Amino acid sequence: MPLRPHVRYRRDLTSKAQALRRDPTPAERKLWFEFLSAHPCKFSRQKPLGRYIADFYCARLLLIIEVDGDSHFTEGGMQRDRSRTESLELQGMRILRFTNADVIERFEAVCEAIERAVNE
Repeated sequence: MPLRPHVRYRRDLTSKAQALRRDPTPAERKLWFEFLSAHPCKFSRQKPLGRYIADFYCARLLLIIEVDGDSHFTEGGMQRDRSRTESLELQGMRILRFTNADVIERFEAVCEAIERAVNE
């Protein structure tokens, strides 16, 4: 089992993370309630990790699952995602990215991809 990196907790992200948990996107809601909430590996929703908030995070596996909406596909959004991914990977975390459409239209394939990552 990998050693967990120390990720500084920023209290200033707590209220934003709570708001994101209260108002998930339809894709986040589906993935959480139909798969991740009952998964044997414990996942958290909207988890502050350093200066970022991960959509879903399994601390035991250092696995982040991101569900990306339209804002992620602008030039600025893609650059922010690249920087975020690099920063989190440097801390030993793995990131899986899916689009909202992936989760809604190809739910079974998304769940299978997550299972493969969990079992690596």
